[in-house]
Amino acid sequence: MKKTKAEPVPTDSSRTIETFPVSYSIFSLARSHKALAGILLRKLDLYPNQEGLAEKMLQETLQVDHSTVAKSIKRMEAAGLLASRKSDQDKRVTLISLTDRGKEIHQKVVEAWAELERRTIASLAVSEQAAFVALAGKLEAPIRDQLGLVDNDKGV
Repeated sequence: MKKTKAEPVPTDSSRTIETFPVSYSIFSLARSHKALAGILLRKLDLYPNQEGLAEKMLQETLQVDHSTVAKSIKRMEAAGLLASRKSDQDKRVTLISLTDRGKEIHQKVVEAWAELERRTIASLAVSEQAAFVALAGKLEAPIRDQLGLVDNDKGV
């Protein structure tokens, strides 16, 4: 068998960009986008999260482990945003709901995400936005398949 020489692993960021341009661009965009989301939501003393679900459903929706969800719920309960209780039908199920304070803040969270979207797409034409969403979906699909992840937006 003919042996092929392995590609050397890049040792600096400029080589990484040259060697893995798509992966590096995805990582860089995600890191920047997450940072801006954090800045906008920290102004409200919040971080991205979901509400109104059974704790297990929340864990599956966010595709994170139980401890991550439990910590977030405790933090949001301490801030007076969420309330949790055991289900009347199944005492093993913890139900999460917004408190009155959480409901008051909901609109501000929506506004923060709208601002994040506005800043993110500021330099893109509508057709470029659509093309980006389509390309991102094409890039994400095989990764999600390999990870065995469910596409929550499409229910697959």
